[in-house]
Amino acid sequence: MIKAIVVFDIDGVVRDVGGSYRRAISDTVENFTQGGFRPTSTDIDVLKSEGIWNNDWDASQELIYRYFDRQARSRTDLNLEYQDLVAFFQVCYRGLESQPSEWTGYICNEPLLVNRAYFESLTESDIGWGFFSGAMRDEAKYVLEGKLGLVSPVLVAMEDAPGKPDPTGLFSVVEELEKRDRDIPVIYVGDTVADIYTVEKAKTLQPSRQWIGVGVLPPHVQDHQSQRDRYRQNLEQAGAQIVLSNMEELTPTLISSLL
Repeated sequence: MIKAIVVFDIDGVVRDVGGSYRRAISDTVENFTQGGFRPTSTDIDVLKSEGIWNNDWDASQELIYRYFDRQARSRTDLNLEYQDLVAFFQVCYRGLESQPSEWTGYICNEPLLVNRAYFESLTESDIGWGFFSGAMRDEAKYVLEGKLGLVSPVLVAMEDAPGKPDPTGLFSVVEELEKRDRDIPVIYVGDTVADIYTVEKAKTLQPSRQWIGVGVLPPHVQDHQSQRDRYRQNLEQAGAQIVLSNMEELTPTLISSLL
């Protein structure tokens, strides 16, 4: 019997996306504002701190709209085609080829923030684990199976559930992991306000279970203390019970102390 379930976000937790997804957001916004605006990491963080922009395509679109709002131009007059935006973003992130083995985009250079031995330590401690991510399934598998070498991990991705902070995908991962046992405590580990809001919504929908939100500081905020402090505060205000600098700090011993 497993004593706890830990579900992980992927981007900013398992892999560093500062030079990939976030770079693609900046490229996309710059392209569709005709060079008028290239958002910084801080600009992106401010948007994501609102807790509803987990999808990076939507975040890119909103940053474009807000730029033109400041130019007193109506959103309805822009004729911004969402599918054109998505296509441009994906070329930046994946490259021109559709098969993962042939990708040449930013995804190929994402540093890992954890190793496979960490997940093995959870299994040895009778802790179930899986992933709920807003990334597309093949992009998530690229890192989980291709880079980390995990074998068919439990994964709910973009195509499988509504976007966060809707907790439907989190519930799906938990259901697959808990098997016959019920009401096992669940920890969800994420790096955004939307991730923590997901846990808060899960609490309201399934109050009989213990739900714990654990925040992780993504690499792009760790170089400056003021950024770390501000980001940590946002996660704590959203409901994170604890905020860590790296997901590997969430050891079996710490997990037991949180339950």
